[in-house]
Amino acid sequence: MRSPTSSPIPLYLQIADAMRDRIARGVWGDGELIPTLEQIAAEFGVARVTARQAVQLLTVEGALAPMRGRGTFVRAPAASHRAVHVVTSLDALADTYRATTPELLTIDENSRMPPVRGSDGTLARAYTYMKRVHSTSGEPYCVIGLYLEERLFSRARARFRKETVIPILMEMKPRPMQRARQTLTIGSADADTAHLLRIPVDSPVARVQRVFNDANGVIVYYADVIYRGDAVRLDMDMDV
Repeated sequence: MRSPTSSPIPLYLQIADAMRDRIARGVWGDGELIPTLEQIAAEFGVARVTARQAVQLLTVEGALAPMRGRGTFVRAPAASHRAVHVVTSLDALADTYRATTPELLTIDENSRMPPVRGSDGTLARAYTYMKRVHSTSGEPYCVIGLYLEERLFSRARARFRKETVIPILMEMKPRPMQRARQTLTIGSADADTAHLLRIPVDSPVARVQRVFNDANGVIVYYADVIYRGDAVRLDMDMDV
């Protein structure tokens, strides 16, 4: 891997970012010996002094720990956020949310309609809007704004205010949704989202739009979910 020469970002910062990414992804594990300065310089096509600047920066940050006579080792902090796997079934999604603690921020009955496209389905007469933060182990990992058909909300008002929505829907007999679709895009956090998720403004986030329809195509649930970028993991099997 060669460093780009046209970037305005100093070379040592680019190398530090690449090394930081390897630590975050577990390519370099906690306690692992990293390559020598000479090896790093050769890999990135830079001078040894530039490689040293990158290593020194990560040492100051606490990600690396030099040991005299032995080399420099990774000191990866324990992950504060459990990875949220992007799942492709309602049962798996419900299981994910059962381990979640929701904090209700806003609730608005009968006065908002979800911002859907015509291809998403037919709108119901009324919805209950809820905005909430979801957390695990006390750490926020997503902000969700959701619209639930009012008739469904009225069947379990107290529970919907306190618990995550999808597991409750899955318990209903018969299940109110006959079709479910979600779309994932990548973006950056605005000021409000950054505040709620405790991340810097413009940090990477994953945005998931979910739409559930009943047997007649009516939208019974719509959600716009924004996940911290460092809390999402997408694994997909590929045909070979």
